[in-house]
Amino acid sequence: MLNYIIRRVLGAVVTLLVVSFVSFIIIILPPGDVLTAQIQRITEVSGTISQADLARVDFLREQYGLDEPVYVQYATWMTGIVTRGDFGWSFTAFRSVSDFVWGLMANTMILVGASLVFIFAVALPIGFYSAVKQYSPGDYLFTFLGFLGLAIPNFLLALFLLFLSFTVTGTIVTGMYSPDMVDQAWSWAKFVDMLKHIWIPVFVIGTAGTAAAVRVLRNNLLDELHKPYVMMARSKGLSELRLLAKYPLRIAINPLISTVGFLLPSLFGATIIVSIVLSLPTVGPIYLESLLNQDMFLAGSIVLMIAVVTILGTLISDILLAIADPRIRLE
Repeated sequence: MLNYIIRRVLGAVVTLLVVSFVSFIIIILPPGDVLTAQIQRITEVSGTISQADLARVDFLREQYGLDEPVYVQYATWMTGIVTRGDFGWSFTAFRSVSDFVWGLMANTMILVGASLVFIFAVALPIGFYSAVKQYSPGDYLFTFLGFLGLAIPNFLLALFLLFLSFTVTGTIVTGMYSPDMVDQAWSWAKFVDMLKHIWIPVFVIGTAGTAAAVRVLRNNLLDELHKPYVMMARSKGLSELRLLAKYPLRIAINPLISTVGFLLPSLFGATIIVSIVLSLPTVGPIYLESLLNQDMFLAGSIVLMIAVVTILGTLISDILLAIADPRIRLE
């Protein structure tokens, strides 16, 4: 197991470098750069641009190496991250990327982690019930709700829940905290306040993943229930619940565990639209803005952070898979 983890970590470093380099190239591939886009916006608003502004733009372009080749810009950026923990400068926010991305990334991770817990907490009992009670009214109901969850876009479900919460409670539940709690230090009161606001985005983000997980678990469990080893265990008098939990469920759950690493990027993607609709303080809105403005250091840093979380999630899912199924030998 240790050798496997070491190999995967070394492979993860190479993967991160490749992902970050390709993403960096794609971000700066369109003509111009973030400073050129800012000059255009200033010109459109005022009709002209002063020599002082042009000189400042030239200074920033030279200071941050925007006139250098792509590989030089990338090498400078990665060197700053590795040696100083400096993710560069955001030209749209006019501040260091490290100063404000970490807090937004923490909120994003809270949403993604809570959505992941929601998916497994809901999908496991429903998928188990649908397989054991195949073609029952409950199975048909959960199947219908699953297809409905897959079909409804995230932004439409978020708008509906906003309308529903306003109709029932008279307040619009947006953001992750109440206004008086945003700048407060972490405490039990702030945690409870977060729980009051987070249920809508978690439900919206986790709906599609839950529906897909239910179908996967149901189909895999149905395949296992009709295999000879299940009938043999049942003939020996093993109780039905213990039989199902000890043997077929442990095997049927393997595909769910193995997809944790692939589920994380989709959850991150879902947070972008949901965060815009619900005004959530996550990296989603600023990531979209950074892409539109070619803010390469900001966008590249967010992509790099998401890639780190995805690779770690894949590694953890592989380890959990080996623990859940003794037949798997990672070595």
